[in-house]
Amino acid sequence: MNQDILQGKWKQIRGEIQSWWGRLTNDDLDRIEGKVDQLEGILQERYGYSKDEAQHRIADFMEHLEDKFELRVKE
Repeated sequence: MNQDILQGKWKQIRGEIQSWWGRLTNDDLDRIEGKVDQLEGILQERYGYSKDEAQHRIADFMEHLEDKFELRVKE
């Protein structure tokens, strides 16, 4: 998924993120602002994930979002 697309759809996606990772607060989501690296760091803080685990879980989440929000880049 393209980072620009994630940021562009951020308002739609943040609710999905909060339902997927319930420990994230509104302040966390404000800090993330659609940035994958910020999400990764906050997941490490809140859930105790390793960097690799956080990246893997984010990849799974992004895959889930691609169809739901039509986030695939058209070729």
